[in-house]
Amino acid sequence: QLQASGGGLVQAGGSLQLSCAASVSIFGKMGWYRQTPGKQRELVADITRGGRTTYADSVKGQFTISRDGAKNTVSLQMNSLKPEDTAVYYCYALQNLFTSRDNAYWGQGTQVTVSS
Repeated sequence: QLQASGGGLVQAGGSLQLSCAASVSIFGKMGWYRQTPGKQRELVADITRGGRTTYADSVKGQFTISRDGAKNTVSLQMNSLKPEDTAVYYCYALQNLFTSRDNAYWGQGTQVTVSS
C-alpha cells in the first residue's frame, strides 16, 4: 500500500528528498524510520494528518517532514546530510487513529548513502 522513492547516493553536506505515496486513504500518522545493519529500526520523523510533527533528536533542524492529506503522501527533505545518516529508510502509515504500529503499512525501503 506504500510506495517509497527518492533514495540514492549523495556527498556529505548534500540534500535528498524522500517521498512515499499510499494507495489508500490514511487518517493516522505517516512517517519515516531508518535502519542500519545490526541496529534496530529507529523513528526519524512522523506527522499527523493535522500537521503535528515529531523528529528524532539527531535530525532536528536538519530534516523536514511534510504531508499532503488529499494525496496521501509524505515527504522527507533531508539537508546537510552526514555519513551517519546512511541507512535504509522506510516510510510507514497508520490507517487511522486507532491503528497500532504493529499493524502499520510499510514501504519497501529506500537506500540513502552519504559519502564523506
